[in-house]
Amino acid sequence: MSENNKKLFLLDAFALIYRAYFAFSNNHRINSKGLNTSAILGFTNTLLEVLKKEQPSHIAVVFDTSEPTARHVEFADYKAGREEMPEDLAVSIPYIKKIIEGFHIPVLYSDGYEADDIIGTLAKKAEAEGFTTFMMTPDKDFGQLVSENIFIYKPARLGNGAEKMGVAEICKKWEIQNVNQLIDILGLMGDKVDNIPGIPGVGEKTAIQLIKDFGSIENLLENTDKLKGKLKEKVEQNKEKAIQSKWLATIICDVPIEFNEKALLLDAPNKELLRELFTELEFRRLAEQVLGETLTVPTKTTKTELSVKTKINPSQIDMFGGDQEVEVMSVEVLEVASAVYRTIQDVAHTYHLVDTKEKRTQLIAELKLQSEICFDTETTGLDAQNVELVGMSFAYKVSEAYYIPVPENLNETQEIVNEFKIIFENESIVKIGQNIKYDLSVLK
Repeated sequence: MSENNKKLFLLDAFALIYRAYFAFSNNHRINSKGLNTSAILGFTNTLLEVLKKEQPSHIAVVFDTSEPTARHVEFADYKAGREEMPEDLAVSIPYIKKIIEGFHIPVLYSDGYEADDIIGTLAKKAEAEGFTTFMMTPDKDFGQLVSENIFIYKPARLGNGAEKMGVAEICKKWEIQNVNQLIDILGLMGDKVDNIPGIPGVGEKTAIQLIKDFGSIENLLENTDKLKGKLKEKVEQNKEKAIQSKWLATIICDVPIEFNEKALLLDAPNKELLRELFTELEFRRLAEQVLGETLTVPTKTTKTELSVKTKINPSQIDMFGGDQEVEVMSVEVLEVASAVYRTIQDVAHTYHLVDTKEKRTQLIAELKLQSEICFDTETTGLDAQNVELVGMSFAYKVSEAYYIPVPENLNETQEIVNEFKIIFENESIVKIGQNIKYDLSVLK
């Protein structure tokens, strides 16, 4: 294989799995057995998109383990306070690993190290072997690893395609001279998700300006006399936190893991295993895409002799003067292996991407004329206090809706949200949504 064809994709498993799960947070995919297949379906679709569009020569999916890492040893509160993985998501993980196995893609992990560290180590080793490596993740921390031959591959979001970020893109986004300075910014601003403290009261904007002015945390701490007011006080009182936070934010690139080029070579999928999984999960469309087959599961009605004894719920009206046992016999049971739902593929619809100031102004003018509207947000999670807004959607006609994507820059996002303030505060317009209190709290 020539050097130009050595293209390695390293997938940050849990970042992509959580992303897939929460993408369906307002409309989880539940199969006929009651299994929430949202994360499995979303992850598999993401994997397929990469295999088809990018055609990597080599690939691996990298997982975290439950074992503590050096960061936990150094800082006991590292990642403390994270919510437990939702139960239905935890049930999905073995299926996802089986699907990865079905595609003959290696699963990599190493106790004592995070997926970030393994990806960083392998990306650097692969670069030395002439590979172009794409780290597939939505995680901003990976920006410190990019180089001439190592890129971040951010999966597509609603309204946007996949994004490839190299040195130029990272430096422009964070307004830095070299990608190593991203670690300094992360160290100063901290990270709520990972519980990295940073310097209290220093946010992204201030952190960027400090690194512009001083180049690094170390140089900043040696020149605090040049700071003024409250900022000087904050920095001087939290010097140790700044140094520790920078260390916590630094991705380890010398994990003791072998770079086995042959083991990472993309191979043909195991169709038999995938067929078995797709049938169990009721992934008909994926079976057509991957296997070129139509899965059919018969529906049948059988007469089943049941002997069911149950107590009437005390909260219901007691017609018999006490707890009663009811026996049910000879019940017809409809065994439905899978329900058939209409989808975006067979429902006529019109969706508008509202991605400019002019389009937003026009939409707001239309929304003002409505007596009621449907509204929803797309976010990176379910905890309203610790999520990022991805976009907003509105509808006021049947089968027609409008989607407004927002940028990653928090200030720019807030400006877009503020444009719609006149709609949200208009009490004459009825707002309809699912879990709308959550949506509104995200926008505050």
